[in-house]
Amino acid sequence: MKIRHAVPLLFTSVAGLFFFHSQIAISVDFFARDPGVRGGAPDAGGPIFGLTANQRAFFDQGKDDFEEVEEVADGLGPVMNLDSCGGCHAQPAIGGSSPAVNPQVAFATKRGADNKLPSFIRLNGPVREARFVKNPDGTPDGGVHALFTIQGRDDAPGCVLGQPDFATQVANRNVIFRVPTPVFGAGLIEEITDTTILINRSRDSSTKSALGISGRPNRNGNDGTITRFGWKAQNVSLMVFSGEAYNVEMGITNELFQNERDQTPSCSQFATVPNDVQNTDAAVNAATRLAAILASNNGVTNFANFQRFLAPPKPDPDSPGGSASIGRGKSLFSSVGCALCHTPSMRTGNATVEALRFQTANLYSDLLIHDMGVGLADNVSQGAATGREFRTAPLWGLGQRIFFLHDGRTDDLKDAIQAHSSTGSEANQVVSRFNGLGEFQKQDLLNFLRSL
Repeated sequence: MKIRHAVPLLFTSVAGLFFFHSQIAISVDFFARDPGVRGGAPDAGGPIFGLTANQRAFFDQGKDDFEEVEEVADGLGPVMNLDSCGGCHAQPAIGGSSPAVNPQVAFATKRGADNKLPSFIRLNGPVREARFVKNPDGTPDGGVHALFTIQGRDDAPGCVLGQPDFATQVANRNVIFRVPTPVFGAGLIEEITDTTILINRSRDSSTKSALGISGRPNRNGNDGTITRFGWKAQNVSLMVFSGEAYNVEMGITNELFQNERDQTPSCSQFATVPNDVQNTDAAVNAATRLAAILASNNGVTNFANFQRFLAPPKPDPDSPGGSASIGRGKSLFSSVGCALCHTPSMRTGNATVEALRFQTANLYSDLLIHDMGVGLADNVSQGAATGREFRTAPLWGLGQRIFFLHDGRTDDLKDAIQAHSSTGSEANQVVSRFNGLGEFQKQDLLNFLRSL
Protein backbone atom coordinates (compact mmCIF):
# COMPACT_ATOMS: atom_id res chain seq x y z
CA MET A 1 0.00 0.00 0.00
CA LYS A 2 1.42 3.40 -1.00
CA ILE A 3 0.99 6.16 1.57
CA ARG A 4 1.98 9.66 0.55
CA HIS A 5 3.38 12.04 3.15
CA ALA A 6 4.10 15.73 2.83
CA VAL A 7 7.62 16.21 4.16
CA PRO A 8 8.98 19.72 4.92
CA LEU A 9 12.40 20.33 3.40
CA LEU A 10 14.74 23.20 4.05
CA PHE A 11 16.42 24.86 1.09
CA THR A 12 19.28 27.34 1.49
CA SER A 13 20.55 29.76 -1.16
CA VAL A 14 24.16 29.62 -2.25
CA ALA A 15 24.93 32.75 -0.28
CA GLY A 16 23.10 31.38 2.73
CA LEU A 17 21.06 34.58 3.03
CA PHE A 18 17.59 33.37 2.17
CA PHE A 19 15.74 30.44 3.65
CA PHE A 20 12.40 29.07 2.72
CA HIS A 21 10.34 25.98 3.39
CA SER A 22 8.65 23.90 0.80
CA GLN A 23 6.62 20.77 0.97
CA ILE A 24 7.01 18.07 -1.57
CA ALA A 25 5.23 14.75 -1.68
CA ILE A 26 7.30 11.63 -1.62
CA SER A 27 6.19 8.03 -1.69
CA VAL A 28 6.75 6.01 1.46
CA ASP A 29 5.90 2.35 1.82
CA PHE A 30 4.52 1.43 5.22
CA PHE A 31 2.88 -1.80 6.23
CA ALA A 32 1.63 -2.53 9.71
CA ARG A 33 3.48 -5.35 11.43
CA ASP A 34 3.33 -7.27 14.66
CA PRO A 35 5.75 -5.50 17.05
CA GLY A 36 6.66 -8.90 18.46
CA VAL A 37 6.92 -10.16 22.00
CA ARG A 38 6.96 -7.19 24.33
CA GLY A 39 10.19 -6.78 26.27
CA GLY A 40 10.69 -5.82 29.86
CA ALA A 41 9.62 -7.56 33.03
CA PRO A 42 6.80 -10.06 32.62
CA ASP A 43 4.58 -8.48 35.31
CA ALA A 44 3.01 -11.91 35.72
CA GLY A 45 3.42 -15.09 37.70
CA GLY A 46 2.79 -13.67 41.18
CA PRO A 47 -0.14 -13.91 43.59
CA ILE A 48 -3.26 -11.85 43.20
CA PHE A 49 -3.50 -8.78 45.44
CA GLY A 50 -5.36 -9.12 48.72
CA LEU A 51 -4.64 -12.71 49.74
CA THR A 52 -4.51 -13.50 53.45
CA ALA A 53 -1.34 -14.96 54.91
CA ASN A 54 -2.86 -18.44 54.85
CA GLN A 55 -4.03 -18.06 51.25
CA ARG A 56 -0.55 -16.91 50.29
CA ALA A 57 0.83 -20.09 51.87
CA PHE A 58 -1.53 -22.15 49.71
CA PHE A 59 -0.43 -20.19 46.63
CA ASP A 60 3.27 -20.69 47.39
CA GLN A 61 2.85 -24.41 47.95
CA GLY A 62 0.82 -24.68 44.76
CA LYS A 63 3.45 -22.80 42.79
CA ASP A 64 6.19 -25.10 44.08
CA ASP A 65 4.20 -28.17 43.07
CA PHE A 66 3.30 -26.63 39.69
CA GLU A 67 7.00 -26.16 38.95
CA GLU A 68 8.12 -29.53 40.31
CA VAL A 69 9.57 -32.10 37.91
CA GLU A 70 7.89 -35.49 38.32
CA GLU A 71 9.61 -38.87 38.23
CA VAL A 72 8.37 -42.39 37.51
CA ALA A 73 8.30 -43.08 41.25
CA ASP A 74 5.82 -40.23 41.56
CA GLY A 75 3.60 -41.87 38.95
CA LEU A 76 4.93 -40.20 35.80
CA GLY A 77 3.77 -42.12 32.73
CA PRO A 78 3.56 -44.76 31.43
CA VAL A 79 2.56 -42.32 28.66
CA MET A 80 2.90 -38.54 28.88
CA ASN A 81 3.80 -35.30 27.10
CA LEU A 82 6.14 -33.76 29.70
CA ASP A 83 7.11 -34.12 33.36
CA SER A 84 6.15 -30.71 34.75
CA CYS A 85 3.26 -28.26 34.56
CA GLY A 86 5.74 -25.40 34.66
CA GLY A 87 7.58 -26.71 31.62
CA CYS A 88 4.55 -26.09 29.43
CA HIS A 89 3.29 -22.95 31.18
CA ALA A 90 6.50 -20.91 31.25
CA GLN A 91 6.21 -17.85 28.97
CA PRO A 92 6.71 -15.11 30.07
CA ALA A 93 6.52 -16.45 33.64
CA ILE A 94 5.20 -19.43 35.54
CA GLY A 95 1.54 -19.93 34.63
CA GLY A 96 1.98 -18.65 31.08
CA SER A 97 2.12 -20.44 27.74
CA SER A 98 4.69 -22.28 25.63
CA PRO A 99 8.29 -21.03 25.94
CA ALA A 100 10.51 -20.31 22.93
CA VAL A 101 12.63 -23.42 23.54
CA ASN A 102 10.48 -26.54 23.63
CA PRO A 103 11.37 -28.68 26.70
CA GLN A 104 9.74 -31.72 25.07
CA VAL A 105 12.82 -32.16 22.85
CA ALA A 106 15.21 -32.81 25.75
CA PHE A 107 12.58 -34.75 27.66
CA ALA A 108 12.16 -37.32 24.88
CA THR A 109 15.44 -39.04 25.83
CA LYS A 110 15.67 -38.05 29.48
CA ARG A 111 17.12 -40.74 31.77
CA GLY A 112 17.75 -42.99 28.81
CA ALA A 113 14.25 -42.99 27.36
CA ASP A 114 14.28 -44.10 23.71
CA ASN A 115 11.45 -41.94 22.40
CA LYS A 116 11.67 -40.57 18.87
CA LEU A 117 10.59 -37.00 18.27
CA PRO A 118 7.45 -36.73 16.16
CA SER A 119 7.87 -34.44 13.13
CA PHE A 120 5.72 -31.72 14.69
CA ILE A 121 7.82 -31.36 17.86
CA ARG A 122 10.65 -28.91 17.28
CA LEU A 123 13.22 -27.20 19.48
CA ASN A 124 11.94 -23.73 18.60
CA GLY A 125 8.47 -24.65 19.82
CA PRO A 126 5.72 -24.62 20.54
CA VAL A 127 4.99 -27.21 23.22
CA ARG A 128 2.24 -29.37 21.74
CA GLU A 129 -0.11 -32.20 22.54
CA ALA A 130 -1.52 -34.37 19.76
CA ARG A 131 -5.07 -35.58 19.29
CA PHE A 132 -6.34 -38.04 16.69
CA VAL A 133 -9.49 -36.93 14.93
CA LYS A 134 -10.79 -40.43 14.13
CA ASN A 135 -10.31 -43.99 15.28
CA PRO A 136 -9.17 -46.66 12.78
CA ASP A 137 -12.82 -47.63 12.18
CA GLY A 138 -13.76 -44.07 11.26
CA THR A 139 -15.61 -43.23 14.47
CA PRO A 140 -14.73 -39.97 16.26
CA ASP A 141 -11.68 -40.06 18.52
CA GLY A 142 -10.62 -36.58 19.64
CA GLY A 143 -8.58 -37.78 22.62
CA VAL A 144 -4.98 -36.94 23.48
CA HIS A 145 -2.43 -39.47 22.27
CA ALA A 146 0.62 -39.01 24.46
CA LEU A 147 3.85 -38.26 22.64
CA PHE A 148 6.21 -40.25 24.85
CA THR A 149 6.51 -43.35 27.02
CA ILE A 150 8.79 -44.33 29.89
CA GLN A 151 10.34 -47.17 27.90
CA GLY A 152 14.15 -47.19 28.28
CA ARG A 153 14.29 -44.87 31.29
CA ASP A 154 16.66 -45.98 34.01
CA ASP A 155 13.88 -45.62 36.59
CA ALA A 156 11.48 -47.84 34.59
CA PRO A 157 13.38 -51.12 34.08
CA GLY A 158 11.57 -53.71 32.02
CA CYS A 159 8.97 -51.37 30.54
CA VAL A 160 8.25 -52.15 26.89
CA LEU A 161 5.85 -49.64 25.40
CA GLY A 162 6.12 -48.04 21.97
CA GLN A 163 4.94 -44.61 20.88
CA PRO A 164 1.92 -44.12 18.64
CA ASP A 165 2.61 -44.14 14.90
CA PHE A 166 2.48 -40.40 14.49
CA ALA A 167 4.09 -40.44 11.03
CA THR A 168 1.21 -42.43 9.56
CA GLN A 169 -1.42 -40.36 11.33
CA VAL A 170 0.20 -37.12 10.11
CA ALA A 171 0.30 -38.49 6.56
CA ASN A 172 -3.40 -39.37 6.88
CA ARG A 173 -4.15 -35.86 8.19
CA ASN A 174 -5.63 -37.40 11.30
CA VAL A 175 -3.64 -35.40 13.86
CA ILE A 176 -4.51 -32.00 15.33
CA PHE A 177 -2.50 -30.07 17.89
CA ARG A 178 -3.12 -28.01 21.00
CA VAL A 179 -0.72 -25.68 22.78
CA PRO A 180 -0.85 -24.72 26.48
CA THR A 181 -3.40 -22.09 27.49
CA PRO A 182 -2.09 -19.46 29.93
CA VAL A 183 -3.67 -19.73 33.37
CA PHE A 184 -3.06 -16.17 34.56
CA GLY A 185 -6.06 -14.78 36.41
CA ALA A 186 -7.80 -18.16 36.29
CA GLY A 187 -9.37 -17.67 39.72
CA LEU A 188 -11.13 -14.55 38.50
CA ILE A 189 -12.43 -16.43 35.46
CA GLU A 190 -13.69 -19.20 37.74
CA GLU A 191 -15.64 -16.67 39.82
CA ILE A 192 -17.47 -14.96 36.93
CA THR A 193 -21.04 -16.16 37.36
CA ASP A 194 -23.04 -17.91 34.66
CA THR A 195 -25.57 -15.08 34.87
CA THR A 196 -22.87 -12.50 34.13
CA ILE A 197 -21.71 -14.50 31.10
CA LEU A 198 -25.25 -14.78 29.76
CA ILE A 199 -26.04 -11.09 30.33
CA ASN A 200 -22.87 -10.16 28.47
CA ARG A 201 -23.87 -12.51 25.65
CA SER A 202 -27.14 -10.62 25.20
CA ARG A 203 -25.46 -7.20 24.99
CA ASP A 204 -25.18 -5.54 21.57
CA SER A 205 -27.26 -8.36 20.15
CA SER A 206 -28.37 -6.42 17.06
CA THR A 207 -24.79 -5.42 16.22
CA LYS A 208 -23.56 -8.96 16.74
CA SER A 209 -26.36 -10.35 14.58
CA ALA A 210 -25.60 -7.90 11.78
CA LEU A 211 -21.97 -9.02 11.80
CA GLY A 212 -22.81 -12.71 11.90
CA ILE A 213 -21.65 -13.18 15.49
CA SER A 214 -23.57 -15.51 17.77
CA GLY A 215 -21.58 -17.55 20.29
CA ARG A 216 -22.97 -19.84 22.95
CA PRO A 217 -21.86 -21.33 26.24
CA ASN A 218 -20.42 -24.78 26.54
CA ARG A 219 -22.06 -26.55 29.48
CA ASN A 220 -21.43 -29.33 31.93
CA GLY A 221 -23.40 -32.37 30.83
CA ASN A 222 -24.66 -33.12 34.35
CA ASP A 223 -25.61 -29.92 36.12
CA GLY A 224 -25.85 -27.65 33.08
CA THR A 225 -23.51 -24.96 34.44
CA ILE A 226 -21.28 -23.07 32.03
CA THR A 227 -17.85 -24.59 31.47
CA ARG A 228 -15.01 -22.17 30.76
CA PHE A 229 -11.49 -23.65 30.87
CA GLY A 230 -9.59 -25.15 27.95
CA TRP A 231 -9.51 -24.33 24.23
CA LYS A 232 -13.13 -25.40 23.84
CA ALA A 233 -14.25 -24.33 27.32
CA GLN A 234 -14.66 -28.01 28.13
CA ASN A 235 -13.75 -27.90 31.83
CA VAL A 236 -16.03 -26.46 34.48
CA SER A 237 -13.54 -25.73 37.25
CA LEU A 238 -9.85 -25.41 38.01
CA MET A 239 -9.97 -28.61 40.02
CA VAL A 240 -11.26 -30.61 37.04
CA PHE A 241 -8.91 -28.76 34.69
CA SER A 242 -5.94 -29.61 36.93
CA GLY A 243 -6.88 -33.23 37.54
CA GLU A 244 -7.39 -33.92 33.86
CA ALA A 245 -4.12 -32.25 32.86
CA TYR A 246 -2.20 -34.17 35.52
CA ASN A 247 -3.46 -37.43 34.06
CA VAL A 248 -3.39 -36.54 30.38
CA GLU A 249 -0.19 -34.50 30.15
CA MET A 250 1.97 -36.31 32.72
CA GLY A 251 0.20 -39.63 33.07
CA ILE A 252 -0.20 -39.14 36.82
CA THR A 253 -3.43 -40.63 38.07
CA ASN A 254 -5.24 -38.86 40.88
CA GLU A 255 -8.44 -38.82 42.86
CA LEU A 256 -10.34 -37.21 39.99
CA PHE A 257 -8.89 -39.48 37.27
CA GLN A 258 -8.01 -42.75 38.94
CA ASN A 259 -7.09 -45.12 36.13
CA GLU A 260 -3.86 -45.33 34.16
CA ARG A 261 -4.29 -44.29 30.54
CA ASP A 262 -2.11 -47.22 29.52
CA GLN A 263 -2.13 -50.32 31.68
CA THR A 264 0.69 -52.31 30.09
CA PRO A 265 1.72 -54.53 33.05
CA SER A 266 5.47 -54.00 32.68
CA CYS A 267 5.04 -50.21 32.65
CA SER A 268 2.36 -49.47 35.23
CA GLN A 269 4.01 -51.20 38.19
CA PHE A 270 6.23 -48.44 39.51
CA ALA A 271 3.78 -46.55 41.74
CA THR A 272 0.52 -47.29 43.52
CA VAL A 273 -2.70 -46.10 41.89
CA PRO A 274 -3.97 -43.46 42.00
CA ASN A 275 -0.53 -41.89 42.05
CA ASP A 276 -1.54 -38.57 43.62
CA VAL A 277 -3.85 -38.64 46.64
CA GLN A 278 -4.69 -36.61 49.70
CA ASN A 279 -2.42 -37.55 52.59
CA THR A 280 -5.05 -38.43 55.17
CA ASP A 281 -2.39 -39.27 57.77
CA ALA A 282 -0.52 -35.97 57.51
CA ALA A 283 -2.62 -34.25 60.17
CA VAL A 284 -1.75 -36.77 62.88
CA ASN A 285 1.66 -35.37 63.76
CA ALA A 286 1.34 -31.87 62.29
CA ALA A 287 2.25 -29.05 64.65
CA THR A 288 -0.42 -26.62 63.49
CA ARG A 289 -3.71 -26.81 61.68
CA LEU A 290 -2.37 -24.89 58.66
CA ALA A 291 0.68 -27.12 58.44
CA ALA A 292 -1.59 -30.15 58.65
CA ILE A 293 -3.77 -28.97 55.80
CA LEU A 294 -0.81 -28.02 53.62
CA ALA A 295 0.82 -31.37 54.29
CA SER A 296 -2.34 -33.26 53.36
CA ASN A 297 -3.03 -31.47 50.08
CA ASN A 298 -2.60 -33.50 46.92
CA GLY A 299 -1.06 -32.23 43.70
CA VAL A 300 -4.38 -31.50 42.00
CA THR A 301 -5.46 -29.31 44.90
CA ASN A 302 -2.11 -27.52 44.87
CA PHE A 303 -2.31 -26.87 41.12
CA ALA A 304 -5.85 -25.52 41.47
CA ASN A 305 -4.86 -23.26 44.37
CA PHE A 306 -1.90 -21.87 42.44
CA GLN A 307 -4.04 -21.03 39.44
CA ARG A 308 -6.91 -19.74 41.55
CA PHE A 309 -4.68 -17.28 43.40
CA LEU A 310 -2.52 -16.37 40.37
CA ALA A 311 -2.74 -12.71 39.41
CA PRO A 312 -3.68 -11.58 35.91
CA PRO A 313 -0.83 -10.05 33.89
CA LYS A 314 -0.41 -6.29 33.89
CA PRO A 315 -0.69 -4.38 30.60
CA ASP A 316 1.94 -1.82 29.63
CA PRO A 317 0.50 1.70 29.14
CA ASP A 318 3.37 2.86 26.91
CA SER A 319 4.87 -0.08 25.04
CA PRO A 320 4.91 -0.76 22.20
CA GLY A 321 4.36 2.40 20.17
CA GLY A 322 3.57 4.84 22.95
CA SER A 323 0.44 5.57 24.95
CA ALA A 324 -1.24 7.58 22.19
CA SER A 325 -0.97 4.73 19.69
CA ILE A 326 -2.16 2.21 22.26
CA GLY A 327 -5.14 4.42 23.09
CA ARG A 328 -6.12 4.72 19.45
CA GLY A 329 -5.70 0.98 19.01
CA LYS A 330 -7.96 0.29 21.96
CA SER A 331 -10.69 2.42 20.39
CA LEU A 332 -10.27 0.67 17.05
CA PHE A 333 -10.42 -2.72 18.78
CA SER A 334 -13.97 -1.82 19.81
CA SER A 335 -15.11 0.03 16.69
CA VAL A 336 -13.95 -2.74 14.35
CA GLY A 337 -15.91 -5.27 16.38
CA CYS A 338 -13.18 -7.33 18.07
CA ALA A 339 -14.58 -6.46 21.51
CA LEU A 340 -17.93 -8.07 20.65
CA CYS A 341 -16.33 -11.46 21.36
CA HIS A 342 -13.19 -10.41 23.21
CA THR A 343 -15.18 -8.66 25.95
CA PRO A 344 -12.75 -6.28 27.68
CA SER A 345 -13.95 -7.01 31.21
CA MET A 346 -16.47 -8.83 33.36
CA ARG A 347 -17.06 -8.77 37.10
CA THR A 348 -16.72 -11.68 39.46
CA GLY A 349 -19.50 -12.60 41.85
CA ASN A 350 -19.77 -12.88 45.62
CA ALA A 351 -16.77 -15.18 45.95
CA THR A 352 -15.84 -16.79 49.25
CA VAL A 353 -12.25 -15.59 48.85
CA GLU A 354 -12.31 -11.84 49.39
CA ALA A 355 -9.46 -11.21 46.93
CA LEU A 356 -11.66 -12.68 44.19
CA ARG A 357 -14.95 -11.10 45.30
CA PHE A 358 -16.61 -8.48 43.07
CA GLN A 359 -13.44 -7.89 41.11
CA THR A 360 -13.11 -6.60 37.57
CA ALA A 361 -11.45 -9.18 35.35
CA ASN A 362 -9.93 -7.51 32.28
CA LEU A 363 -9.77 -10.80 30.42
CA TYR A 364 -10.85 -9.78 26.88
CA SER A 365 -13.07 -12.83 26.44
CA ASP A 366 -16.78 -13.60 26.60
CA LEU A 367 -15.96 -17.21 27.63
CA LEU A 368 -18.35 -18.44 24.94
CA ILE A 369 -17.64 -20.86 22.11
CA HIS A 370 -17.86 -19.53 18.55
CA ASP A 371 -17.88 -21.10 15.11
CA MET A 372 -14.49 -20.20 13.67
CA GLY A 373 -15.10 -21.73 10.25
CA VAL A 374 -13.24 -24.32 8.23
CA GLY A 375 -9.86 -22.60 8.48
CA LEU A 376 -9.44 -23.15 12.21
CA ALA A 377 -11.60 -26.27 12.50
CA ASP A 378 -9.92 -29.22 14.17
CA ASN A 379 -12.92 -31.57 13.79
CA VAL A 380 -12.76 -32.50 17.47
CA SER A 381 -15.85 -32.15 19.63
CA GLN A 382 -15.66 -31.52 23.38
CA GLY A 383 -18.82 -31.13 25.40
CA ALA A 384 -21.24 -29.11 23.29
CA ALA A 385 -18.40 -27.58 21.26
CA THR A 386 -18.26 -28.89 17.72
CA GLY A 387 -15.18 -29.38 15.58
CA ARG A 388 -15.36 -25.76 14.39
CA GLU A 389 -16.11 -24.09 17.73
CA PHE A 390 -13.57 -22.63 20.14
CA ARG A 391 -13.71 -20.56 23.29
CA THR A 392 -12.88 -16.90 22.80
CA ALA A 393 -9.29 -16.91 24.01
CA PRO A 394 -8.62 -14.40 26.82
CA LEU A 395 -6.18 -11.79 25.55
CA TRP A 396 -4.68 -10.54 28.80
CA GLY A 397 -0.96 -11.25 28.63
CA LEU A 398 -1.03 -11.36 24.82
CA GLY A 399 1.84 -8.87 24.59
CA GLN A 400 4.35 -11.40 25.88
CA ARG A 401 2.93 -14.53 24.28
CA ILE A 402 4.97 -16.20 21.53
CA PHE A 403 2.60 -18.65 19.82
CA PHE A 404 -0.99 -18.04 18.79
CA LEU A 405 -4.17 -19.97 18.04
CA HIS A 406 -5.10 -23.36 19.46
CA ASP A 407 -2.37 -25.23 17.59
CA GLY A 408 0.39 -22.61 17.79
CA ARG A 409 0.56 -22.35 14.02
CA THR A 410 1.89 -18.79 14.01
CA ASP A 411 3.89 -16.36 16.10
CA ASP A 412 2.63 -13.34 14.12
CA LEU A 413 -0.42 -11.46 15.37
CA LYS A 414 -1.37 -10.36 11.87
CA ASP A 415 -1.45 -13.97 10.71
CA ALA A 416 -3.51 -14.92 13.75
CA ILE A 417 -6.07 -12.23 12.96
CA GLN A 418 -6.33 -13.32 9.33
CA ALA A 419 -6.75 -16.96 10.39
CA HIS A 420 -10.01 -15.95 12.10
CA SER A 421 -11.53 -15.50 8.65
CA SER A 422 -12.61 -18.51 6.58
CA THR A 423 -15.76 -20.10 5.24
CA GLY A 424 -18.41 -20.13 7.96
CA SER A 425 -16.47 -18.14 10.56
CA GLU A 426 -18.35 -15.75 12.83
CA ALA A 427 -15.35 -13.42 12.62
CA ASN A 428 -15.42 -12.87 8.85
CA GLN A 429 -16.97 -9.42 8.83
CA VAL A 430 -14.85 -8.20 11.73
CA VAL A 431 -11.67 -9.32 9.97
CA SER A 432 -12.94 -7.57 6.83
CA ARG A 433 -13.32 -4.37 8.85
CA PHE A 434 -9.78 -4.77 10.17
CA ASN A 435 -8.51 -5.24 6.63
CA GLY A 436 -10.27 -2.03 5.63
CA LEU A 437 -8.31 0.05 8.11
CA GLY A 438 -5.38 2.17 7.04
CA GLU A 439 -1.95 0.74 7.73
CA PHE A 440 -1.27 3.18 10.55
CA GLN A 441 -4.60 2.29 12.13
CA LYS A 442 -3.74 -1.39 11.90
CA GLN A 443 -0.43 -0.63 13.57
CA ASP A 444 -2.20 1.13 16.41
CA LEU A 445 -4.45 -1.88 16.93
CA LEU A 446 -1.49 -4.28 16.88
CA ASN A 447 0.36 -2.05 19.34
CA PHE A 448 -2.67 -2.15 21.63
CA LEU A 449 -2.80 -5.94 21.52
CA ARG A 450 0.91 -6.21 22.31
CA SER A 451 0.45 -3.81 25.23
CA LEU A 452 -1.89 -6.26 26.97
